Amino acid sequence: MKLKDLREFKEVIACGVLLAIGAYLNNPILLILAIIVGGYKQTKDGIMDTIENKHLNVELLMILSAIGACLIGYYMEGAVLIFIFSLSGALEALTLDRSQREIRSLMELQPTEATRILENGTTEVVDINDLHLDDHIIVAVGEIIPIDATILVGKSSIEEAAITGESMPTTKTVGDVVFGGTLNISQPLTLTVTSAVGDTLIQKIVRMVEEAQNYPSKTARFIDRLEDYYARVVLILVAVVIVVPIVFFKEPFESAFYRGMILLVVASPCALIASVTPATLSAISNGAKKGILVKGGIHFENLMDTKAIAFDKTGTLTQGMPSISDAYYCDDEAEIIKAVIAIEQFSTHPLASAIVNDLNRATAGIDAPRAIDIEEKPGYGVEGVYNDTHYRIGKYDYMTSEHQEIYALSQQWAKEGKSVVFIERNHALVGVLGLIDKVRPESKPLIAWFNEHQIETIMITGDVHETAQHIADEIGIARVISQALPDQKANIVRDLEKEYGTVVMVGDGINDAPALANATIGIAMGGGTDIAMEAADVILVKDNIENIRYAVELSKRLRKIVVENIIFSFSVIAILVISNFFNGITLPFGVVGHEGSTILVILNSLRLLKPLNK
Repeated sequence: MKLKDLREFKEVIACGVLLAIGAYLNNPILLILAIIVGGYKQTKDGIMDTIENKHLNVELLMILSAIGACLIGYYMEGAVLIFIFSLSGALEALTLDRSQREIRSLMELQPTEATRILENGTTEVVDINDLHLDDHIIVAVGEIIPIDATILVGKSSIEEAAITGESMPTTKTVGDVVFGGTLNISQPLTLTVTSAVGDTLIQKIVRMVEEAQNYPSKTARFIDRLEDYYARVVLILVAVVIVVPIVFFKEPFESAFYRGMILLVVASPCALIASVTPATLSAISNGAKKGILVKGGIHFENLMDTKAIAFDKTGTLTQGMPSISDAYYCDDEAEIIKAVIAIEQFSTHPLASAIVNDLNRATAGIDAPRAIDIEEKPGYGVEGVYNDTHYRIGKYDYMTSEHQEIYALSQQWAKEGKSVVFIERNHALVGVLGLIDKVRPESKPLIAWFNEHQIETIMITGDVHETAQHIADEIGIARVISQALPDQKANIVRDLEKEYGTVVMVGDGINDAPALANATIGIAMGGGTDIAMEAADVILVKDNIENIRYAVELSKRLRKIVVENIIFSFSVIAILVISNFFNGITLPFGVVGHEGSTILVILNSLRLLKPLNK
């Protein structure tokens, strides 16, 4: 245990010392001091919570028990109760801190200084808070990259384990994005700053984890609501246990009150309340270390019950980096290519950048063509004017004319799993492009795992049916819904929820955002658009869809541990309460049994911090 961890236990240690000395000297004053020192924080928190939220809580039940024990002369029992209660509280606080610490330690990975290149070519060392967008910085071999940036000059291996959880370095070159807090291993790099200090991936991860920890699961919220009613019932039962024997059976006040104090201790739901939240936060931290950001405990809880999982195709099941494999032009090829480059460079569709990049490479040396009156219709294509000529580029449904030869080619390419993009000039088809996007190597084993576990696998894509079916057959997807527009994807997801119940949607693009927002759980690829990540409930920091399996397995492990905690908590309470009615336990035994169960529940929750073994 580290020194800063001991700070959580300073009241516990002081209480324990006073308890030990008071017990040795049989001094009631020292024992009362132990109760005050150990119970002050819990009493204050309990009173403030009662005033603010107008409901009773465990803290008040415990302090009432200690006060009651002192009133009948059981100072030792009261001090032991508060000592163990404060110990379990400190242990729970330490558990919650541990669940955050490894995530917040990412903040320490981000350097405080950077080497900026000035306009005259010289360099200066500046605070990273003084960096601006588009500044150029140098990162030497062995240095930590200070901020999210794009490589301007150089090629190097980057160690990203702190963020993505992947131990193998990634080779990155000009145009690739690098993240603040990652390590430059092999070659010096010149970078262009692409984000503000507060908007780096590290900062986003920390913020998301903190927000998730403030967004409890349904079970946690239910138990929180239950606490007030449960505490009221316990106080009523305690009053009955004390009053009835005195009034109707002439039992001495001291023995009846003593039994009532035991009931107050053993019936308090400390362990039950600690059954869910520490476990959920530990699971959230475990996922974050693996590169899985869950925006709240409720999403983990929903993930446990997944009945169907729907995937976008491009950039999710496939690598999202298609390239032109086939092209056909009716006439003036060079002019058509220039028009396509000029117009497609303004499109946000993933295929657009691939088309522009491939055609630029094929026509190296030409002047950058310019187009005007650009208009994009999401889900269909883009149009614009180049050299006073109107062009339309996109799906066949977006075209206004027909061409038998072009259509026949497109059908053939689609059957081969290629995405097809048509080119129309002044309302006449003049060309068609075929693009192939390779399937992610991890897609097939992931789909096989879902199929094996009777979770329905579905592809929802805007692509033509032939291309979508080809990919689905290759990786084992059970069901294909093709040619779906963005607004249709959302409706499709809602229909799937009616059919299956709990549905997960996985996507990466702007067109997936409505579906991600409407699904029971939306999962966004970390390399996708900001809108998709904003709409999603879970974000995969690294574009590794295998982590979806990890998230589902982690959610099931979370449920198992929460159920274990709840059953164990109720069992201990039941045994101790029944034993008390038969005069089978003393107050010290009740204290140890009740508070000991709380500590065991918290320790059991800590198991969720360990990586899953596959």
